[in-house]
Amino acid sequence: MLTITDLSLQRGGVWLLESVNLTVQPGQRVAIVGANGAGKSSLFQLLLGQLAPEQGAVSLPGGCRIAHMAQEVEATDRCARDFVLDGDLDLRRLEAELATAEAAGDDHAIARIHGELDVHEAWSAARRAEALLRGLGFTDEDADRPVSAFSGGWRIRLNLAQALMRPSDLLLLDEPTNHLDLDACLWLENWLRRYPGTLLFISHDRDFMDRVATHVVHFDRRNLELYTGNYSAFEGQRSERLAQQQAGFERQQARIAEIQRFIDRFKAKATKARQAQSRVKALERMERIAPAHIDSPFSFEFPVAEKVSNPLLSIRNGKAGHGDTTILDGINLTLLPGSRIGLLGPNGAGKSTLMDALRGEGTLLSGDRTCGEHLAIGYFAQHQLESLDLDASPFLHLQRLSPKASEQSIRNFLGGFDFHGDEALSVIRSFSGGEKARVALAVIAWQKPNLLLLDEPTNHLDLEMRQALTMALQNFEGAIVVVSHDRHLLRNTVDEFWLVNDGRVTEYQGDLEDYERWLADRRKDDTEAPKRMPAGQQDAEETTEAVGESAEDRKARKRAEAALRQKLSPYRKKQAGLEKEMEQLQQKLSALEEQLSDPGLYDDGGKARLKDLLGEQATATARLEEVEAQWLEVSEEVESLEAELAG
Repeated sequence: MLTITDLSLQRGGVWLLESVNLTVQPGQRVAIVGANGAGKSSLFQLLLGQLAPEQGAVSLPGGCRIAHMAQEVEATDRCARDFVLDGDLDLRRLEAELATAEAAGDDHAIARIHGELDVHEAWSAARRAEALLRGLGFTDEDADRPVSAFSGGWRIRLNLAQALMRPSDLLLLDEPTNHLDLDACLWLENWLRRYPGTLLFISHDRDFMDRVATHVVHFDRRNLELYTGNYSAFEGQRSERLAQQQAGFERQQARIAEIQRFIDRFKAKATKARQAQSRVKALERMERIAPAHIDSPFSFEFPVAEKVSNPLLSIRNGKAGHGDTTILDGINLTLLPGSRIGLLGPNGAGKSTLMDALRGEGTLLSGDRTCGEHLAIGYFAQHQLESLDLDASPFLHLQRLSPKASEQSIRNFLGGFDFHGDEALSVIRSFSGGEKARVALAVIAWQKPNLLLLDEPTNHLDLEMRQALTMALQNFEGAIVVVSHDRHLLRNTVDEFWLVNDGRVTEYQGDLEDYERWLADRRKDDTEAPKRMPAGQQDAEETTEAVGESAEDRKARKRAEAALRQKLSPYRKKQAGLEKEMEQLQQKLSALEEQLSDPGLYDDGGKARLKDLLGEQATATARLEEVEAQWLEVSEEVESLEAELAG
């Protein structure tokens, strides 16, 4: 279907590809992955004839019909339905020819064109366009609205619908899920899996790639590497390759050395053998999971809030909406430290309205919203990017929040978000959407919130930043409420789901797979309530968790895990504090030993000083033994809870 031979490509004097070869077979669905700036979008431009290579060739079958998704759309008074239908170029051509023939009274041409229109199934074109619009979240009334009436994100959805409407042999999609909600993502997955042609798509959504891709092409050091299987298969295969290059794991070396120092310090003490062994296991575990992401430029966390209230926030007998319009009624909820909530619900059901009510932004029309004394909210949504100061740098955004913070501490913090050197001091006006999103997340993390409200936080973020965000949220000790179409993030960061539907907010007893089935049923009957399909009826290809575990069991398990994490947190803090004190006492004893080696102390004139130093040594030694005993006790509790959490 597609053959690339000895191809080299550069943009702006930078080589993107050098002497690469690639063959894509008909019917394959290929995910294109790689670092930002590696050349993924340039490859699409090359296939569309918008770029020319420096050398080599790209070969497609004669008459190959290519459809692609435009990234921008101009405002127009053309209605959404007609805009989507414009994607079918043959249909529009035949309609224009028919109009000309009818004006000329050419009966022969009219009959011929009607025959071609029948072959083209023109009679069902409007219905097919409307089905695409519904699948992507538009209402039936939206079909008659002008394109100019929609916001930027919804216009991108219209571009996607237009690309899907176009008959094609090769379909090119660049970040098709960026402006979609979870419902539309699930619909698009099913549509693409039925697409009969060859699909090349760029995505940073792991689950989307896992469900759609049959192959992965990785941009790696100006080369194209083809992997068979979905993204998870690619990640595993690539990890195996990278595992052979352990010496290159530069960012892991600091952590490895830290753990090794601990092992070396205690390996000779029988009382510490168990703890030293646990560190060995931790070291082995880290090396096993790290290779697929060793080259990630991101490593950050959400610092622990200094004070936390319990509960953090509650709403009783709440009613939320806009003006005189009530969207949600009977809201009763409580957020505790450690709560990890994912919001599910159809497009327009009120998830963002609920988010605004939680953060006290005026959508709560009635009811009691009670905040804990130390509540500190960190809120992220795409429109928050507009509130950033475009003429300020990432550094200045943080410095304004903490004028007394040292320059180095701010730079170190921004480094975790991959803002280094001059980039940390550059104004963000020229930043990409992903870079601005990273600035917004850095601003949130810097303020040490204890409640995170995240509305589609992964839009515009690449795979590595999504992975870093997922890991940061896993380690966050506060409460989380998140709306996201990224199922990998949801599956790895939340313990329970709330369903926003039919004007209510209720606890959802199923998981993401159950929710997908409910959505499919809902399209058939909007009045049907959420239900769980028996395990025996699950589609094995679409199930990522154990079939034998019921929704109730999973719910109970996740709650138990959340309780364990909450119980584990103070022990970990105490363990870290004791380790720090042990280090300080060891240093003090080392300094005392050095002073006690002074021969002058043992003369008559040094006896008083010698007595003081020996007293200090005895006190420090006794305290060290006491701290070590406490540390052993706490560590055993931590290990026990961690084992329970892992098992």
